[in-house]
Amino acid sequence: MSDATSTSVSTHILDTSRGRPAAGVGVRLSVRQGDEQAAWVAHGASKTDADGRCKDFPALPEGTTHVQLWFETEPYFAAPDSSDQHVAEHSSNPRSQREAAEQQDAPRVRDSAPGSFFPEVTIVFAVHPGEHYHVPLLLNPFGYSVYRGS
Repeated sequence: MSDATSTSVSTHILDTSRGRPAAGVGVRLSVRQGDEQAAWVAHGASKTDADGRCKDFPALPEGTTHVQLWFETEPYFAAPDSSDQHVAEHSSNPRSQREAAEQQDAPRVRDSAPGSFFPEVTIVFAVHPGEHYHVPLLLNPFGYSVYRGS
């Protein structure tokens, strides 16, 4: 299959509770051919980079009609985030420290709960030959949204 007709997928995750990319999240890509009764076939796996992106999935096999992205979100939410601590430690203004602490309310709530409300997120979408599909995931501890990006 030539590059001009290959179908490809990329994704990225933005943690909307922190206002930054979600790094180190495991993502698996599976494909199926035909209708919704066809079996899923594993096709690639990656982890989000420091910018929250997975750009290294292989091109989709010819005949792929549906793609499934499975995001392993629980380990991300369970991991301590030292950057919140870093921001608080380097703010010299007490008012700024209080405001920063108030803005970080969602992560404090998130970290205090065992596990994760969404331990995984699965997105399924249809594909057509020769197109690129960029599928961003906007994620927070108690909700998520997804869309077709560019």
